[in-house]
Amino acid sequence: MLNLSPSSGPKPKCIVTTTKLPAFLDHEQPPTKKRPFSTLLTQNFTHTLNLLLPSSAAETLQTHLSSSPNFNGKSTYSILHLSPLALLTNPFFTTYIKSGNVLMHSSGRPGIDSPILSLCHGVLRIEVDKPTFERLGLEGKAMPTFGRKHVKARFAIELDLRLPSMVRGKKGFDRIVWAFGNVLTDTLTWVFCDLAGGEAMVPVFPVRMKEQEYAEAAEVLEWLSLAMLGSPRILKGDDVDAFLSRYRVPNDAGEPMEEDLVRLQWRGLIPPTFAHKILLAAMKAVGQQWVAVDGQAFGGEAYTILINEGHSTTWEYKD
Repeated sequence: MLNLSPSSGPKPKCIVTTTKLPAFLDHEQPPTKKRPFSTLLTQNFTHTLNLLLPSSAAETLQTHLSSSPNFNGKSTYSILHLSPLALLTNPFFTTYIKSGNVLMHSSGRPGIDSPILSLCHGVLRIEVDKPTFERLGLEGKAMPTFGRKHVKARFAIELDLRLPSMVRGKKGFDRIVWAFGNVLTDTLTWVFCDLAGGEAMVPVFPVRMKEQEYAEAAEVLEWLSLAMLGSPRILKGDDVDAFLSRYRVPNDAGEPMEEDLVRLQWRGLIPPTFAHKILLAAMKAVGQQWVAVDGQAFGGEAYTILINEGHSTTWEYKD
């Protein structure tokens, strides 16, 4: 295997957690505190959400979503072109930040471009390089580089714009207005969300994977990742040259079964509550069958969740 990983700094972490699910899920008051549900709700800025399930359950899910009066499985978002100062200007500031509940994320490459701004629950997070941070004159913290070479220093500033002191005439707020009007003057592109094929060879998933069984968990995660991508490696009759790929569907827990799969995908700015509701609806639709979901965030974080026979396995990617 070619060693293409960075030579310095720690490698990204993948945290695996197994959980026994409750025998009954109250969809009127769904669980939020424990995994896998808390995982979906704590990743605020998801740009891609994939749901993988047997085709026999897909129609049931579609029927459930189309008939539900409260949640139809559709999410909307907008593209805005605003300067940071416009966020603090009425009526936007009062309507969407002080009184409303919105998700916003500016364009840019994490860890490279400056500035990158995000807004969630009224907290504005600003990531900038060192020269910009010094010009802003706002309190912030240095972002860890974990010993990586050739990584320029970056700083993170977090501003709770819902505090009572965040109004015109207050010294701290006026300082922010000055910084946005004189330093962060460029117009940024934002994503904005108002919260008011063929038969695959499906492995026999272990009912409950032990967290210490890293190889078993890695094999299941690899299969789920290939299935989410629509890879031909998991299809029945795949005869790729072994020189190109030696992948085989896992068979430790039993012989793989032929099954039609359906993948549903949402792209854009996806609120965590939306992903939470999608998983709950899918669990209701599949019954005793399995279902998997993965979510990828703008900052590089991601998760994959497998629900199978009353147990869940959660993989969380931490860079």
